[in-house]
Amino acid sequence: MTKPNAVLFDLDGCLVDSEPLSLQSLASEMQEVGVPGASYEMTRDHYLGWSLTDVSKDVTKRLGKPCPPDLSEKYHQRLFALYERDGLPLVDTMVALHDRLFEAGLVTAIASGGSPDRIVRSLNASGLMGRFEGRTYSGEEVERGKPAPDLFLYAARKLGLEPSTCVVVEDSPHGIEGAVAAGMRAFGFTGGSHLDGIRDQHRELLLSKGAEAVCENAMDLFDHIMGVAEDGSAKAREAMS
Repeated sequence: MTKPNAVLFDLDGCLVDSEPLSLQSLASEMQEVGVPGASYEMTRDHYLGWSLTDVSKDVTKRLGKPCPPDLSEKYHQRLFALYERDGLPLVDTMVALHDRLFEAGLVTAIASGGSPDRIVRSLNASGLMGRFEGRTYSGEEVERGKPAPDLFLYAARKLGLEPSTCVVVEDSPHGIEGAVAAGMRAFGFTGGSHLDGIRDQHRELLLSKGAEAVCENAMDLFDHIMGVAEDGSAKAREAMS
């Protein structure tokens, strides 16, 4: 296995532990507009990794009428208010992984289903902007969000790299699917607090979508990404049996 040229990181739930705030904000807004069964658990289990464009399309189906045009705006207002109130904690092991990969000479970038504004706010609030400035790519910049490969192919193109030379680190099954569809090696991360209580089944889900390895401690992914780990996928699957 050869060393990759670049690592594309998901942002929310990987580098920043923001998914609990995001999922609760989305659940609250969906409850406001009358989506049946809307809850934190429903948004976590169904919408993790989705772009808001795709969420809005699904809300239209669930409501049986057009999604309110201000859903995205109100969702972001809720979310950014929570950023201000609660702060935006880093996933320390993932930041350490990023820095070690960067020191090893790999290009690093963000490939997130979040809006460009949300990506910028998240990076500024967490202090990570300096690590990724000029290398952030949003699902709203492409025609199809995850699980389509569009975002990952777009990021590789903007970086001037072949997709096969990029790897992806993701916490969502949609993200893993999209990376694999783009012809990239994919690795799963389950260390985010939004996965408390469902970590084992989520690991199994990410493996089933094509992740080569899945780790709760991000630093454990380093050898897998660099291509020096022994049969990462097989070992991860064996650990689950």
